[in-house]
Amino acid sequence: MAKDMMKEIASLCGRRGFIYQSSEIYGGLASCWDYGPLGVELKNNIKDAWWRAVVRLRDDVVGVDTSILMHPDVWVASGHVGAFHDMLVDCLGCKGRFRVDHIEGGKCPTCGGKEFTEPQKFQLMFKTRAGASEATALDVYLRPETAQGIFADFKLIQKTSRLKVPFGIAQIGKSFRNEVTTKSFIFRSREFEQMEMEFFVKPGTDQQWFEHWVDARFMWYKSLGINPDKLRLRPHAKEELAHYALCCTDVEYEFPFGWGELEGIANRSDFDLKSHIEHSRKDLSYFDDDTKEKFIPYVIETSGGIDRTFLVVLLDAYREEVVEGEQRVVLGFDKNIAPVKVAVFPLQRDEKLIGIAQNIYNELRGFMNCFYDQSGNIGRRYRRQDEIGTPYCLTVDFDTLEDKAVTVRDRDTMGQVRVKIADLKSRFLEEFA
Repeated sequence: MAKDMMKEIASLCGRRGFIYQSSEIYGGLASCWDYGPLGVELKNNIKDAWWRAVVRLRDDVVGVDTSILMHPDVWVASGHVGAFHDMLVDCLGCKGRFRVDHIEGGKCPTCGGKEFTEPQKFQLMFKTRAGASEATALDVYLRPETAQGIFADFKLIQKTSRLKVPFGIAQIGKSFRNEVTTKSFIFRSREFEQMEMEFFVKPGTDQQWFEHWVDARFMWYKSLGINPDKLRLRPHAKEELAHYALCCTDVEYEFPFGWGELEGIANRSDFDLKSHIEHSRKDLSYFDDDTKEKFIPYVIETSGGIDRTFLVVLLDAYREEVVEGEQRVVLGFDKNIAPVKVAVFPLQRDEKLIGIAQNIYNELRGFMNCFYDQSGNIGRRYRRQDEIGTPYCLTVDFDTLEDKAVTVRDRDTMGQVRVKIADLKSRFLEEFA
């Protein structure tokens, strides 16, 4: 059942234009994905919802967009060069390569063999060269996380924004990890997008802020319309904490393959700023003008994956129903993140109906994403919109010529009401505010 559900979602994504396999015409590149016309709309809506909640609606958080390529010493200071690797072994029987922690009972997951090579380190960062000349080019890395750009720019951002501790710096951006084991569609991939926020606090107040952000981030996922029974908070045990973390709690979702991480909220202490002070020899401490204290802030980090959130809202919204003897596939997205908000149809290919429908479409798409369709049976057009999660369909029919109203169909209830054309804009401005 679980495996079939993931396959069903992947199939729907390809069929309806949410996600495609990268470089598909050349056979594809494993664990790399392209977001199609509907996928990019859904993804952008998730980003906008996060940015609104974390940045725009708060006075104590600002946003940045830092470079993917950074000075290589950044990754020495952060510990990634020395510690960011997997331990791998090769099976001497089938020649497969596996992470050591994925070998259960001493047996090869593929062939059951028990003979392996000695474990070897596998660096998870992608390395490349920056510079015009091979002789002078620097070894640089594609960033494995967006956080270090924030830490490196901490002092600049604090000064130019005139921010006082406590405050946060937020960023949405691409990260890259040369994962050995990728699986479950877009759950784990080599190129992914993160929503990260580093919140800088005075030492001693860090636990209070940690609890604040755990609660805030959990509530945000619920605000996306995700079933709360499939969400949970899981505090990390001591032995699984990252080297920089005093404590960490994950927001998890019950995927078809089991519980998996959506976002981690961690108390990173002053590890990052201290490490960059040591390696860069620059003063990244903070001076409080009110108390005349100088200190290195502690950091509460919230780090979530857009791609995983995308997968969750798809899985959580998916349902199959039988209506009047016919199967209906529905993506019951929360209306605010649905990739298409309203679809506009003329009932038939009549010149007058088409003219009115196109006028309505042109007016509504000025403030929300709409879709226009005049081909095929009206029932089939409804089903196509149900399958991509469109909350409302507007149909212009011959009664429209008399009453200047359209039929508005609700995706979830399939109920239909007549609404005056003159009232459509104000209705949907309020609906999707």
